[in-house]
Amino acid sequence: MQNHPQSSKNRRKFLKTSITTAALLPMMANSTLSMGNSLLSDRVTPEKKAAHPLKILILGGTSFLGPHQIAYAMNRGHQITTFTRGKTEPTIYKKLFKEVEELIGDREDNLEALKGRKWDAVIDNSGRREKWTKDTAELLKDNVDLYLYTSSTGVYYPYLGSNIKEDTKLVLEVPDGINDYQKMEYGYGVMKTRSENVAKKIFGDDRTIIVRPTYMMGPADRTDRFSYWPVRLSRGGEVLVPGKNEDPVQYIDVRDVAGYMIRLIENRKSSTSNAVGPASATGMQAFVHGVHAAFSSPVSFVSIPNYQFLEEHDITDIIPWIAPIGENVGSALVNNERAIANGLTFTPLAKSVMDIYDWWHSDAVTEERRIKMVEGKDSIMRKEKDILATWKKQKQ
Repeated sequence: MQNHPQSSKNRRKFLKTSITTAALLPMMANSTLSMGNSLLSDRVTPEKKAAHPLKILILGGTSFLGPHQIAYAMNRGHQITTFTRGKTEPTIYKKLFKEVEELIGDREDNLEALKGRKWDAVIDNSGRREKWTKDTAELLKDNVDLYLYTSSTGVYYPYLGSNIKEDTKLVLEVPDGINDYQKMEYGYGVMKTRSENVAKKIFGDDRTIIVRPTYMMGPADRTDRFSYWPVRLSRGGEVLVPGKNEDPVQYIDVRDVAGYMIRLIENRKSSTSNAVGPASATGMQAFVHGVHAAFSSPVSFVSIPNYQFLEEHDITDIIPWIAPIGENVGSALVNNERAIANGLTFTPLAKSVMDIYDWWHSDAVTEERRIKMVEGKDSIMRKEKDILATWKKQKQ
């Protein structure tokens, strides 16, 4: 098994953020959206009303996935309650949150606000510790019908298969003799697996829904992983495309995950499924052309299929591309057939890209963050020209 200790700093930072208990970013100073009639205003894309309005509790709900769940659910007629520490405000759908019941507490040691209350379903977005899932599930098991746990395809690490399905063996231990990067990958997967198991143990298989998203992208993303591509391709010029043309990539619009989860609850579809897109297999070359189709900027793509060269320049992943070697050989080969059968749908890539681009240039994103993407110390855009020059010289 090959190790890759120099994997991208952005990905390591994401894992740290997901694992730590204080993972929420400070609210941005300028968070009021000014996008007129776009999707990112307080208007929600029209959806038909649900047959039976439900009361849904969301543990978390103010960061990335949560606001989209809330917008979709409320537009279908459901009542929403959130349980958070009260430290992060949403940066989208802000007016909708005035209609949300907000409970304050701490999953580590203060669940008082949840006691004696009844809901039809709970969505656990913030279960970053097995203990947190156990404590909330135990508290709510007699007062809530369904428990939906937001898991991750990280439960399959290391990704060594070519068709990773829901019944693939999950990671349950962090092995000895591995590097720090692997410890984070294993630790994240183990935490998600154990949290899934404790939810099912307490609520039972018939009352538990497990959804395992791959890398989510879309408006309000707190990371700058996927957002790199709309920003970069809108600028035109020579664009570094890492990996081989056929390298597989997987990703999903956060709004597709949000709507899928709410519909699973409405249909009382207890199951475990991989929320993974796109709908059909996609290679890296097709992906970058698909993103660029949203813009009119003149672009010249320069592919670098040499993984060793890329690693030497600290490029082992630019999400959704991850070098398909070592433990990550199958990271973009997760099977989504069950989710599609359960009703998962996919937003066209061009629409996702334009909505991300519009959001990125709205008041929801600070100018400092935009500058960092292009000119920051670790910015690939800042280093791109030199890397391409070195690559061309090496090929001569």
